[in-house]
Amino acid sequence: MTNDILQFVLFGALLVALSIPLGAYMAKVFAGEAGFLRALERPIFALAGIRPEQGQHWSAYALALIAFNAVGFVLLFLILVFQNLLPLNPLGLPGLSAHLAFNTAVSFVTNTNWQSYGGETTMSYFSQMAGLTTQNFVSSATGMAVAAAVARGLASKQQKTIGNFWVDMTRATLYILLPISIVLALVFVWQGMPQTLATSLHATTLEGGQQTIAIGPVAGQLAIKQLGTNGGGFFNVNSAHPFENPTAISNLLSMLGILVVSSAFCFTFGRMVNDRRQGIALFAAMGILFVIGLGGIYATELQPNPLYPAAVVSDAGNMEGKEIRFGVGNSALWAEATTAASNGSVNSMHDSFSPLGGMVAMLNIELGEVVFGGVGVGLTGMLLLVIVTVFLAGLMVGRTPEYLGKKIEAREVKLAALTLLVMPIGVLAFSALSIVVGTGQSAILNPGPHGLTELLYAYSSATGNNGSAFAGFTANTDWHNSFLGIAMLLGRYGYIIPILAIAGSLAAKKTAPASAGTFPTHGPVFITLLVATILIVGALTFLPVLALGPIAEHVSIAAGQSF
Repeated sequence: MTNDILQFVLFGALLVALSIPLGAYMAKVFAGEAGFLRALERPIFALAGIRPEQGQHWSAYALALIAFNAVGFVLLFLILVFQNLLPLNPLGLPGLSAHLAFNTAVSFVTNTNWQSYGGETTMSYFSQMAGLTTQNFVSSATGMAVAAAVARGLASKQQKTIGNFWVDMTRATLYILLPISIVLALVFVWQGMPQTLATSLHATTLEGGQQTIAIGPVAGQLAIKQLGTNGGGFFNVNSAHPFENPTAISNLLSMLGILVVSSAFCFTFGRMVNDRRQGIALFAAMGILFVIGLGGIYATELQPNPLYPAAVVSDAGNMEGKEIRFGVGNSALWAEATTAASNGSVNSMHDSFSPLGGMVAMLNIELGEVVFGGVGVGLTGMLLLVIVTVFLAGLMVGRTPEYLGKKIEAREVKLAALTLLVMPIGVLAFSALSIVVGTGQSAILNPGPHGLTELLYAYSSATGNNGSAFAGFTANTDWHNSFLGIAMLLGRYGYIIPILAIAGSLAAKKTAPASAGTFPTHGPVFITLLVATILIVGALTFLPVLALGPIAEHVSIAAGQSF
């Protein structure tokens, strides 16, 4: 246990140490001040007819974003359906069915990377590289562009524009994601990850049997999978596979990669709005929620399953579904990181976690993916809750709520409140519909409350654009491929469009100087109120259904009952 705690402290220290300079660098990138790739940027803008100095109204920014994502969806869908006709398919894999291609294309375009398939047995190398990995870059850059636009909206004074989507997305890719991914991929290759176009290996086992070992261009996809909070694995078992996560170093770097860009955005935000204290306050709120979640998962996974006979109980805790080389500590830390961010990669099976451990992971997603969250969109999701928090604080003191000198009025509050409906609709409404109709129940492996948790986790993961799953849930059906795809779209654009509208509204407002009655949004009181607001909103929304799923399962197991 002491070793685990030391690893947690080391991880936190490294995350902070990397996030602060990266946040400062990203602020320069989005301000147009980091130009070491300027020679590459200029011809791209010239060829595309983009004028970097020309800003866009929030509606034009949103329209460009949606159009770009729509074209990416169509191209990826066609690649997946016709992969049998395309090159780099050494295993001769067939094209995907229409409903699976739809689900997968939506998943990667929305930065969810939910996988209703086994990667090494379904996707050709061309699909993995030209299709999925490409979307790993541009879907991440899309979220980063949104965060930059929102920060500009808050920092601007009586402006009609919030930046240029094409410029922000291009710079996020060229200056941030691409160079870091290249370095990280080389380190992963050094650690033993395959990066090859050769076909699968064939081996003879000690018993004389034949085994086919899948390889491929793994390291390149793994780097952006983590850095872009994508999470889609080359292999079906994701980062529990020794080729996706071969060593303790690759495990640590992967976990840092999951969170570093998202956490750095807090410091980017502070610099872009010219008040670093605001970024630190957001980072502190996210960090508090992260520590609470990690403590919850770790504490529950240290406890053995009470239904197991005493003779088979491990002193290491609940090791079901976990690799011995990672143990409870690294499994819990990864589970917290991947669900706090909208990453979704796993190095252990969440379906085998204790009921309360799995519940904490699911609740991380249901809070709106704001505990660092996805690259860019985690920050913007937190800012939506900041607006709700300052509105509540304004009600308490009888003043018009303000944030960064901008008055938060009815339009902004209504748009922020609208986003609070996204997770309940995607999770509760779609899960209920799947149960009532009946066709959705066929994917559930386990009976009783655990089966309900499997279903809830799937729609939480899709709506939260997370991508992780309870392994017992069989999602590759027409029903779930379709409705999970719709939930992903709702979870992505149901947040992005309102926050861009809020950014446009705030950009046009004057900035009022702080007065004696201004509620400070960078101190411990505000941080505490923000954390409480997030937890209360999540509890009020999901506690009733959690009581029917993981909480009921926990009580049943404690009473010696199984299903």
